[in-house]
Amino acid sequence: MIDYGHFIGGKRVAGTSGRKQDVMQPMDGSVRGTVALASQAELRAAVENAKAAQPAWAATNPQRRVRVLMKFLELVARDYDELADILAREHGKTIADAKGDIQRGLEVVEVCIGAPHM
Repeated sequence: MIDYGHFIGGKRVAGTSGRKQDVMQPMDGSVRGTVALASQAELRAAVENAKAAQPAWAATNPQRRVRVLMKFLELVARDYDELADILAREHGKTIADAKGDIQRGLEVVEVCIGAPHM
């Protein structure tokens, strides 16, 4: 079973609220793991961290930002089948439907950076 926490400020945070929610696998009703429910302090920390990071990202050279997004596209393409399997299991979708969802997400990124559709 997997315990999911949070990712705040580039670091994994287990969650301090003490509250967790089961992550169900709709395909068979089994519990796949748990996810920590954030405390108000963790939520605030995540929002403040994002606010603090935004000016540096906005000031980043557009070519560098495009390279980051292109790397994201590359990694998703590399792990496409595995991601589709995970999405199908966690959302009770068919593999074909999960792949369609991933493809639509990739197309949004491609449009934002002006890349040709893969």
